[in-house]
Amino acid sequence: MNMEEYLIHNGYLDSDDSDDEEEIEGARGNRHNIYNDSNKKFVSNYRLTKELTKTLIEILRPLMVPSRRLSDLPIEIKVLTALNFFAKGSYQSCIGNHKNLKISQSTVSNCITEVVKALNHPSVFGNWVKFPRNISEMMAISQQFYELYRIPGVVGCIDCTHVAIHSPPNDQHYEESIYVNRKGYHSINTQLICDANLCIINVNALFPGSSHDSFIWNQSKVSEIMEQLHRHGTGRYYLIGDCGYPLRPWLHTPILEPQPGSEENYNKAFKSARSTIERCNGVLKSRFRCLLKDRVLHYLPEKATQIINSCCVLHNMCINSNINIEEDSSVEEDESEMDFGVFDTIPQQEHRNAHLTAGEIYRNNIIRNYF
Repeated sequence: MNMEEYLIHNGYLDSDDSDDEEEIEGARGNRHNIYNDSNKKFVSNYRLTKELTKTLIEILRPLMVPSRRLSDLPIEIKVLTALNFFAKGSYQSCIGNHKNLKISQSTVSNCITEVVKALNHPSVFGNWVKFPRNISEMMAISQQFYELYRIPGVVGCIDCTHVAIHSPPNDQHYEESIYVNRKGYHSINTQLICDANLCIINVNALFPGSSHDSFIWNQSKVSEIMEQLHRHGTGRYYLIGDCGYPLRPWLHTPILEPQPGSEENYNKAFKSARSTIERCNGVLKSRFRCLLKDRVLHYLPEKATQIINSCCVLHNMCINSNINIEEDSSVEEDESEMDFGVFDTIPQQEHRNAHLTAGEIYRNNIIRNYF
């Protein structure tokens, strides 16, 4: 069963595309009217400004199927349709809420598939979501964190967030039960690392919901990179995470039972700095509501991973262009009550080893010299 058959079988797409040509022709005729919307309405519908959207279209154009026939959907409409789905998390929004994009669910799905594939292309994804590649780039991020929180050496904040997905089929390709997280719903447990400006510098959306945060970290390339830096004597830089992660020289966690004075001061500064990743996750999901728990991505895990990656690319583009999240009156949820998919972590109970001891020594030196 391919993706299209799977979605039709589960009732997420219409199988009748007999009216597609009329829909495409209507969309083609109205594509220029979309840009007549007010800036506020445009950002509300697509999350990007008009100028940034045009830039995105030109970035993706070489990676998408060109419009060769009059009946082909223009690339502009494909991109806008996908952006609207990312923003609202609903096919119906693409179909009915915007008068200029009245197209079928199957056409919407095809648009999303093509745009997501382009956003995941290494030339796009690798350009917008990238971990610091050298000491100079690490130094720049570290300086940002130090200026804001007075903690030296921090090159990123790490945490995981759950993105809800529809239950995958329990067959030879998937084990449905491993996607059920400890809150009882199916999800992708997504590791995010961000800098002090809420820019996502690494995303790992490959693991099912039952995977523990620390397990995902131990399997990640960034873990290997940071450990190698310390092994080769360039270990002044590290990430910060909550107590669900193991303390290491390259990954610091808060003190579980801080003593009054310098340890409490350190924990207070640490908490403020680590809140960066919580705010990053909140901004990401508030901006692209297809990632919210109540929306649920009705796709197989591999496609859900690609959608998550795509939203991270677009998030960074918005951060780079200083685009604020516009108030959206069409959304009914109280943002303070949204489920952003971040669970309370369980402190690690690990046997003492050389890495743990070295991490404690490194952290204690920072506390002694700066707090």
